[in-house]
Amino acid sequence: MFILAIDYDGTLFSGSYPDKGNPKHDIINKVKEFKKHGAEIVLWTCRGGEPLKEAIERCKEVGLEFDAINETTPSNREWVEEERARGQEFCDKKIFAHFYVDDRAANLDIFLGIDVEKTCALYGDK
Repeated sequence: MFILAIDYDGTLFSGSYPDKGNPKHDIINKVKEFKKHGAEIVLWTCRGGEPLKEAIERCKEVGLEFDAINETTPSNREWVEEERARGQEFCDKKIFAHFYVDDRAANLDIFLGIDVEKTCALYGDK
């Protein structure tokens, strides 16, 4: 299964912390398209506490729902636990994703150009 980690400030919403910013509908719609094709979506942000709650609420208002927030998705946590049981060591701080979207990485145009259906099909159900 394809996993997408996406930042909030400057990526899903314009502006930088602590500004609220405006929804970036082109990015938001692309995330929704990934979700529709079965991708797991992680909200990946430095926000915490009340600012994080506000960000989550604002995302809900524009129709975004996440499989995880600032942590690895449930399906990937299962895999990590299985690997740990086999003796592998993992650091819990790294969020696993196939693609990370952040305005500071300057990859927003690349993200918008991805063929969602082909990308999600490539990663199948695993």
